[in-house]
Amino acid sequence: MPAFLDELWPLGWSVGVFLLATGVTVVCSVRLAGVGDTLADRTGWGEAFFGAVLFGVVTSLSGVVMTAVSAAADQPQLAYGNAVGGIAAQTVAIAVADVFHRQANLEHAAASLRNMMFGCLLIVLLGIALMATFSPEVTVLGVHPASVALVALYGGGLWLVRGQGAPMWQAVPTKETLADVPAEEDGDDELAGRSTRRLWTEFAAAALLVMVGGWAVARAAEGIVAGSGLSAGLVGAVFMGLVNALPETVTSIAAVRRGAVTLAIAAIIGGNCLDALNLVVGDIAYRGGSLFHTATPAQLFLTSGALVMTAVLLGGLLVRQRTGWLGVGFDGVLLLTIYLATVGVLAF
Repeated sequence: MPAFLDELWPLGWSVGVFLLATGVTVVCSVRLAGVGDTLADRTGWGEAFFGAVLFGVVTSLSGVVMTAVSAAADQPQLAYGNAVGGIAAQTVAIAVADVFHRQANLEHAAASLRNMMFGCLLIVLLGIALMATFSPEVTVLGVHPASVALVALYGGGLWLVRGQGAPMWQAVPTKETLADVPAEEDGDDELAGRSTRRLWTEFAAAALLVMVGGWAVARAAEGIVAGSGLSAGLVGAVFMGLVNALPETVTSIAAVRRGAVTLAIAAIIGGNCLDALNLVVGDIAYRGGSLFHTATPAQLFLTSGALVMTAVLLGGLLVRQRTGWLGVGFDGVLLLTIYLATVGVLAF
């Protein structure tokens, strides 16, 4: 491996690479929204499941790489903070996407039982992560048993969501509700004339670039911590967390502008569930013991904040407010307030 890739980068280089990788992530995420919306219709999987699983996987790739690289480099604070900080920042992205959907609040228009179930799954995963921190510091082959539990719970959650029969709860349709039905492909849409194979190729190429961007951000973050004097916990939770959230945020806004509102919500909630599994990736990559037990009180505070924000989001999906404060739902205002308050506490 070339020395410049392995060595700690100077602060100037680190900031420049950080910004460049962020820009690449944004561009790729915009493309993912269009390709993903078309593939969701062609495969018949539906926007909620496609968005939460495949979209979630791809948009989480940068975060996975960030966490793995940081943990392997003996930077557990960056690794843990990135995973949980990404969840908090991505949840706020729903309020941002809501601004771009003017007909009604996004949570009203995108009513979906599957999105509700993924939100419940996220609360379970975050709760297990918190429990692991306060559990005995026991590892098997360097991995905490909670990591196995998180993977098993995520797999079980997918099985429940995908295999559900007739739902016992349904959202009442209104004139503002945008149902998740396959759209007729418009000949004016540049994606309509492309083969499914080419769409999958573009999807995979964008995913690869997002992964490379995640690696660059993680390496740059190490240089920023060393050169700026900022704490690893703050850089991981806020700066890396925000970049981690960018793919979901950008794809959700792009999806809303295409009218794929269910996909927009699913991409964020599904991405959050996979970001919870980032802790598993970090636990495996970190060779100093259990990653969960490296969490500082500040990071546990952030994890608790992400839990509260997820509960607020679920409340918004249940209430389905048509119009709300400042053009967004009550939950959007609360999400932004909770996140800013949490970051403020972490900074000071």
